[in-house]
Amino acid sequence: MLPNTGLIRSAQSGLRRQCLNTTIQHRGLAAAASGSFSYETGDASGVKFASRDIPGATTTLAVVARAGTRFQPYPGYSEALHKYAFKGTTRRSALRINREAELLGGQLFAYHTRENLVIGAKFLRDDLPYFTELLAEVVSQTRYTRHELEEEIVPAVQEERKKLLKDVHGMAVNSAHAIAFHRGLGEPLHQTSSVAVNKYINNEWIHDWASTAYAKSNYALVANGAQASEFSKWTKEFFSDAQIQTRQNAPSIDSTQSKYHGGEERIAHDGGNALVLAFPGSSSFTGGSWKPEIAVLASLLGGESSVKWAPGFSLLSKATEAFPGAHITTQSATYSDAGLLHVSVTGKATDVRSAGTEVVKAIKAVADGQISQEDFKKAVATARFRALETGQSTEAGILQTGAGLVHGGKAHQIDELGTSIGKVTESQLKTVAKTLLEGKATVSSVGDLNILPFAEEIGVQV
Repeated sequence: MLPNTGLIRSAQSGLRRQCLNTTIQHRGLAAAASGSFSYETGDASGVKFASRDIPGATTTLAVVARAGTRFQPYPGYSEALHKYAFKGTTRRSALRINREAELLGGQLFAYHTRENLVIGAKFLRDDLPYFTELLAEVVSQTRYTRHELEEEIVPAVQEERKKLLKDVHGMAVNSAHAIAFHRGLGEPLHQTSSVAVNKYINNEWIHDWASTAYAKSNYALVANGAQASEFSKWTKEFFSDAQIQTRQNAPSIDSTQSKYHGGEERIAHDGGNALVLAFPGSSSFTGGSWKPEIAVLASLLGGESSVKWAPGFSLLSKATEAFPGAHITTQSATYSDAGLLHVSVTGKATDVRSAGTEVVKAIKAVADGQISQEDFKKAVATARFRALETGQSTEAGILQTGAGLVHGGKAHQIDELGTSIGKVTESQLKTVAKTLLEGKATVSSVGDLNILPFAEEIGVQV
């Protein structure tokens, strides 16, 4: 049965139209966009919000909370909390929430990253009031029941654990983060141990954690495909009372500055081979230690071809052509106050070993200034393209913008990001590569340890 809120359509019309303002009724598909992919920001009822009005008939709306694995009080809590989303509130059961969303053609989603918890929905623009109200319910009135924990959430967490135990690359990346940052950013996205499930995951404790995670000061509301004035109106109406009273003895958010350590870990595994070589990188653009030259270095090193059926023209794609049994990727993982530049090599153990040495040689070549001007220009252009492409996409734009508001009070503006990368010089690139090699590296090897190299064997210090 539909709720009598005046915010949901009955037979796809009726009640919903009665509460929509004239602007919505006459807009049609969408209002014209400004041509910029920047977000307008504001504060409504104590909730930070950002919106970007772009052409289209649909809207994506999400709550971005500072409640990822970095901030969780116990192992597995961020994962369990995101799986509780839309399971039921004090007003609606899980069945009712999903039936109503389906009736309106909406899609619900929830996930977590190392720093953030994201809960949101995709829907037709005219249904913004209903889904704003629903998200307000989720952050303030979710029911944390023992039955759902034992019958649905714990089995889902265990399934993720099994998947990760088979994924040598995922294990190596998690290992590299743990070596580099220890606690905080070093916490794995998904648990590889059953200890978290058996010892720590408890619905009362998770409820305590939720009261901290969903405090108004700890999340932001972001919309893609909504007018700022309209979005502000519904945020103010539905989130004015969406403040959870922090439960007694609830854990607090640990905002300790991330510190890079470096080191080495080797994990035997018979399911494949992976080598991750990592260095301290750049924070996010809205963070306090943004280094655009890291993004350019990641692009220059590369590994994967951006052109189908071609081997690629990045330094690593050219340097490792002789090792077809190795697959190489370079990524600059950025966080609110730190980053990790990591090169991943997977495949046949002997080729992974040989390719690992070539990775270090490539970085040394950059540090020595042994790169052509053409390679440098291509790296800058590719880094700008990737940053702008990622930022203008709906999902990434919402996550980056919400994270910027929650962690630093500033929205992620991709126009400024592209300009920053475009100003990187060859001298800056050379300096950052030299600095990485002079410091402590992070090396994680998973697979056949009889063949996979130690850090000193590929030429880095840990």
